[in-house]
Amino acid sequence: MSRLACAFSDPRRPALVAFTVAGDPDPATSARIAATLLASGADVLELGMPYSDPTGDGSVIERADARALAAGMTPAKLFALVRTLRDGGADAPIVLLCYFNVLYRYGVDRFCREAAAAGVDGLLCVDLPVEQSDELLPACRVAGLDRVLMASPSTGDPRLARIGREAEGFVYAVSTRGVTGVRDGTPVAVGPFVERLRGVTDLPIAVGFGIATPDQACAVVAAGADGAIVGSAIVSLVEVHRSDEPALHRALGAYVLSLRAALDRSPG
Repeated sequence: MSRLACAFSDPRRPALVAFTVAGDPDPATSARIAATLLASGADVLELGMPYSDPTGDGSVIERADARALAAGMTPAKLFALVRTLRDGGADAPIVLLCYFNVLYRYGVDRFCREAAAAGVDGLLCVDLPVEQSDELLPACRVAGLDRVLMASPSTGDPRLARIGREAEGFVYAVSTRGVTGVRDGTPVAVGPFVERLRGVTDLPIAVGFGIATPDQACAVVAAGADGAIVGSAIVSLVEVHRSDEPALHRALGAYVLSLRAALDRSPG
């Protein structure tokens, strides 16, 4: 069983997927942030490769991308960060989130090959529609990477069916329209959308975008999801505490522990 499959294998333990921007505020600190997220209860680590024009992300992650790029983050340094985590004993699945221009400039086959060699389990390309994945999907499969795909409530039935057929690892269910960022409440359409996805895939379904509080994480699980994806709230803590690393790790640890504890109490 793959690491990603293991992360979603226990129906009594909803998966917590924690996102952080690789290289924010700098590559070395970023590796320690990732380790704290995993040590505090994250089941899956999602690392964002910073990009200069992150059209799918809100202002919090956009600023984090800018900090990481200013600190010199590159794909090669991202792979080195993953190797550092693996060498330190991290065995949780790691998924990379990136924009296609980064892959294209680095070389799609090369990126996938080096990511897998570093210890990456899956890849999610935010801005590449499934209809245009003819180059990326084979490259992922040759490298042994799960190709995670995104779907939203506005995705039409034909495209949703194709996503269900071609996704690997898990399906990233976008909770609402718009970009990433913290929101009030939980979108009411999550339950019906998860039900639609169940009709086209047997893969686990993790819901992201706007999930920040323990109650919101529990709500998406109660709506039928197998896991909750938390990103902007984590990145915001990095932004606030980046000048005081001990305080940063305390804040991140307490926050992730609160999410994990709530999910563990959730009846699903």
